[in-house]
Amino acid sequence: MPDTTTRLRVDATPTAPALVLRPWSAADAAGLVALGRDDALRRWTSFAVDDETSAARWLREQRQGWEQGRRFAFAVEEVDPSGTGGPPAAHVVVKNVVPGAASAEVGYWTAARARGRGIAPRALRALTDWIFTSFARDGLTRLELIHRTDNTASCRVAETSRYGLTAVLPAQPPAYPGEGHLHVRHLTETSR
Repeated sequence: MPDTTTRLRVDATPTAPALVLRPWSAADAAGLVALGRDDALRRWTSFAVDDETSAARWLREQRQGWEQGRRFAFAVEEVDPSGTGGPPAAHVVVKNVVPGAASAEVGYWTAARARGRGIAPRALRALTDWIFTSFARDGLTRLELIHRTDNTASCRVAETSRYGLTAVLPAQPPAYPGEGHLHVRHLTETSR
């Protein structure tokens, strides 16, 4: 089973720096509080960090997910040529990982300063490859990605990452106030 020392690296491109995906840590608390002030992030996600206490709770939930082997959340850092990472620019996660289950769900968000620069699709592709490499032997062959239909940026990330749109889901208030898109990626679909 993966542990909290897991690191994933995405190589630099001619137009974008390398990325490192790493488990969230207690050192990220202050940065999470700043991210929690982003209205767009609050609009499109369930991310609710308002202060140090809620940041510590959120980080504890991420750590517990790793310990339970059911949820694996990664902070995504841009890495400069010297190998130094900055504050998290994004978040990617696989959740509902159950041994023997054929599917799990992925999710992501991007910090305001990093939006529109291809970080989310690059990180999601790396996460997808890691998931299938790590969990296919336990039967995981399908990943689902759900977002609200009016979140066009998230739809572009899904499509760029080769998650095909398979259904429109009805609203289910209060948790899901609007219709959603269900995107799916299968193990048999090769990377890139």
